[in-house]
Amino acid sequence: QVQLVESGGGLVQPGGSLRLSCAASGSVFSTTAMGWYRQAPGKERVLVAAINSRHSTDYADSVKGRFTLSRDNAKNTVYLQMNSLKPEDTAVYYCNSRPPVFSWGQGTQVTVSS
Repeated sequence: QVQLVESGGGLVQPGGSLRLSCAASGSVFSTTAMGWYRQAPGKERVLVAAINSRHSTDYADSVKGRFTLSRDNAKNTVYLQMNSLKPEDTAVYYCNSRPPVFSWGQGTQVTVSS
């Protein structure tokens, strides 16, 4: 059973940066495509960035050029560097496989507000 623990969220002003981390248990991590998802209030959870086992990345248009996803297989961790944050980035951020097959973690809240 893979467990996912997200961290790194917080309150940041527009234009600011945050780095999210997702630590995963389990031995399948290094061969599993992973993604960061977000869910804004009243909206569905959506995929914003993904990375495969060969470190190839894919981004939603809304975050392309601002977010960077990376992974450290030795640490079973994926990271999401978020720059030039906008109020519309406000959401709870989750990581999971792509497609999501693991149990969801608690997520980490990101609030972008002045």
